[in-house]
Amino acid sequence: MFQRTEIANGNNAFFFTRLQYESGDWDTDQRMPSNVLNSLVEYTTLKIDKEENIIPLGGDKIYECPFCYLSGHKLVEFTESEFTNFKRYVENGGFVFVDDCNHDIDGLFAKSFESQMERMFEAGALKKLSDDHPIYSSFFQFDDGPPTTSQELNGWGDDLVHDYLKAIEVNGRVGVLYSNKDYGCEWDYDFRNKRWYKIDNTRFSINIVMYALTS
Repeated sequence: MFQRTEIANGNNAFFFTRLQYESGDWDTDQRMPSNVLNSLVEYTTLKIDKEENIIPLGGDKIYECPFCYLSGHKLVEFTESEFTNFKRYVENGGFVFVDDCNHDIDGLFAKSFESQMERMFEAGALKKLSDDHPIYSSFFQFDDGPPTTSQELNGWGDDLVHDYLKAIEVNGRVGVLYSNKDYGCEWDYDFRNKRWYKIDNTRFSINIVMYALTS
């Protein structure tokens, strides 16, 4: 259905898919996808489609995408078709990385998205991932769980360092990976400026993509 194996083996191209939804602001951190794609070219042997793939959550194209990204600052209130597609996609082996651009567990995006997940699946469906979850070793090794972002360290949002990610698992595999850490802003810069970083802060994005393709 999603051709994960063919993409992971380098036979088909990987494309970074952003989900467009009718409520809120879905088009955040616009340089982030190209930065992540550049890192995939740099570190992996995947074939890469270098153009961001933007599709409506309410449409049928989501079922062709093994990896999807959803973010925002504002209200998340899915339409009927968006709700149905998100649920069906995840239950049938899809993977959605959801990032709270507010870095605020009490913010509008976080509260409304978590409410949607409770309606869609069940109360408590979003569970904390342990630091030894396979996503932290799917490519690079992160022994302490999710890497901290500068958004957390500079007091943005709720002024907390979140030492965990949450996820909804389906048949023992993460289908929804949920972050309040604002990785989107952390990776939202021209990839040519990466040379100024002592350690490439996009490395964890490689783990996320490779987990989505190989788990």
